Amino acid sequence: MVPHLATAQTGPLLDLEKKILEATPAIERWFRLEWQEHTPPFYCSVDLRNAGYKLAPVDTNLFPGGFNNLPTEMLPLTVQAAMAAIDKYCPDARNLILVPETHTRNPMYLQNVARLMQIFRQTGLHVRLGSFSPDVTEPTPLALPDGNMLVVEPLVRSANGRRVGLADFDPCTILLNNDLSAGIPAILENVHEQSLLPPLHAGWALRRKSNHLKAFDEVAKKFGKLIDIDPWLVNPLHSKCGEVDLRENVGTEELADNVSALFSKIKKKYKEYGMKERKPFVILKPDAGTYGMGVMTIKDASEVRDLTPAQRARMSVIKDGVAVTDLIIQEGVPTFESIDDAVAEPVVYMIDRYVVGGFYRVHAERGIDQNLNSPGSQYVPLAFAQQHAVPDLKAKPGTAAPNRFYVYGVVARLGMLAASLEMERTDPNPEVY
Repeated sequence: MVPHLATAQTGPLLDLEKKILEATPAIERWFRLEWQEHTPPFYCSVDLRNAGYKLAPVDTNLFPGGFNNLPTEMLPLTVQAAMAAIDKYCPDARNLILVPETHTRNPMYLQNVARLMQIFRQTGLHVRLGSFSPDVTEPTPLALPDGNMLVVEPLVRSANGRRVGLADFDPCTILLNNDLSAGIPAILENVHEQSLLPPLHAGWALRRKSNHLKAFDEVAKKFGKLIDIDPWLVNPLHSKCGEVDLRENVGTEELADNVSALFSKIKKKYKEYGMKERKPFVILKPDAGTYGMGVMTIKDASEVRDLTPAQRARMSVIKDGVAVTDLIIQEGVPTFESIDDAVAEPVVYMIDRYVVGGFYRVHAERGIDQNLNSPGSQYVPLAFAQQHAVPDLKAKPGTAAPNRFYVYGVVARLGMLAASLEMERTDPNPEVY
């Protein structure tokens, strides 16, 4: 399924699609060269927004859930990519522990865990679930919606203190599907004899979106030069505002000034592209954190000064009760894609350097300028026409599903490359990895 692109502003986007399709050999060569210099994240997902006049990533998740939402047709490709990823870190791997989020009673999330276990079992690994949650002190059954059962077991440190495993299970690889928002547990620190994927500094205890956005600025400039486009067509403008405590009304004026300055930059771009009638908006989001928490749409700088106590409270705390002190202000990219009159945005999944599928996040109660990653969202599998990497070069721009999906895959891989640079530059122990 390809959503209807509900906009008359298709000119720039179709031009972008055309340029990407014409430059496919150069783009694929460029990615191959980049992956010789940089290691891609073990896995990641990238949220895209298709505005008709630009196509840009708005979030890159290094601990992706939602693998259960990928189309089953893509499973063989997913398994193949997982094999390539495992070979890179532990060619003689036999055992793998998957560490899920600690809120593992969520049925949708448990289905994601089950799908991940299925993928890695099909690579030929023994796969078990391990948790550092203090509530998991013995093998604990978790019921899946289809009646099947998962069992999560407590992680333990080996007798010599150098390895992490289960009571009777010694893995080569520990795969985190827990984003460490609440902090890094002691049991996962100083693990050097096993592959810990992703590394600890990828978790929200240490990771900051501002570092990712800086890296993406570089990637977008390189890509723009490669195919001769304005990098803005794939890159939202952004800025950071630190030392903010909205609950106590600290830093609000500085935040409003930063929002106003970003609005000025966006309006200048709109004027450059002849979109004087379009009303810009920005997204406020925490510099760390996920699950769409603490995200707000702002259409005028005055709204920052006039936040209600309830809005301030909602913006002040994210997952696991972590307080927000640094905010990202990001150019709002409206989504003009829709399915059955509900707004939609594509989410692309990758393992190692390969696109393995994706889905459309759809929300019937949200607008084109709002965050769709919120309660009430639904998911429509995006099959990438069986093979995302084979665009139809003879089709007219905007008419072929394979071409739309290929372009999604290219822009999502830009986000993955930026994550790779980000991880290199923020590694606290570069000599260890």
